[in-house]
Amino acid sequence: MSLGDEHGSRGEDSGYGGSGQTRTRYPDSAGDVYGGARRGGRSSYRSLITVVGVVVLLIAAIAFANRGGGDSGSSDGGEERADAAPTAASGKQPVETKAGGIPSGFAQDEQGAESAAANYAVALGSTNMFKKDSRHEIVDTIYTSAAASKLQGPMDKAYSAGFLSRLGLDADGNPPKGSTFVSRTIPVGTKVEEYSNTSAKVAVWYMGLIGMSGEVSTDPVSPTWKTWTFNLQWSNGDWKITSDSQKDGPAPVPGDDTAATSDEISKAIEEYGGFTYAR
Repeated sequence: MSLGDEHGSRGEDSGYGGSGQTRTRYPDSAGDVYGGARRGGRSSYRSLITVVGVVVLLIAAIAFANRGGGDSGSSDGGEERADAAPTAASGKQPVETKAGGIPSGFAQDEQGAESAAANYAVALGSTNMFKKDSRHEIVDTIYTSAAASKLQGPMDKAYSAGFLSRLGLDADGNPPKGSTFVSRTIPVGTKVEEYSNTSAKVAVWYMGLIGMSGEVSTDPVSPTWKTWTFNLQWSNGDWKITSDSQKDGPAPVPGDDTAATSDEISKAIEEYGGFTYAR
């Protein structure tokens, strides 16, 4: 949904929606948050089993393909197998610098654009987007200056005290004492749809986690699957977002996992940190 589409359908915001400059998704209900945490219906934790199964199979396949043997081919054969897999690691090191806590200094090539898009999706899907100061820092860091200047005001309006309250947060974006608010974006893969030395269009397929973990929560943490497409521009030595849009899916068939308790989810969120994503 573009900025113009969403705000064109909401009378109080329609004035900004006609700018046509930057496309993004704003929250407009208790189940709709920036960065892909919107749920078009409650998803089951069972969908996570598919991801685990795919990862296990992938690891096994890689281990089998890379087994050494007396009659095995040269190292060139291994490179050919890696090139044939669209999600194979490039072997390049991830970035070592950060701006505002977000990875920066991506390479000016397709892999750099993919890494930038994946890391930007993570930042935009984080709980920091629900707090004004950190949200402003994120937007100023990963969008072009022109795009950021147009987004800040409408975003502040979208993340209103009323909207935050519907999510169980206070006006500053904090959860109730004893509860943990969860909002995470976990990229599964990236795809370059268009590329030049100065611009790129990259799609990020990801799973999002959203909800409140706590004994009195009425909105438990659950997953959602989305594809987030970023239009990037090479600006001041790094990739920056000029516009972005999202669509639902593709979502795997739900599995049969047993849902964790709120305490287990809260503990996992506190103990397991995120990643820096590199192609």
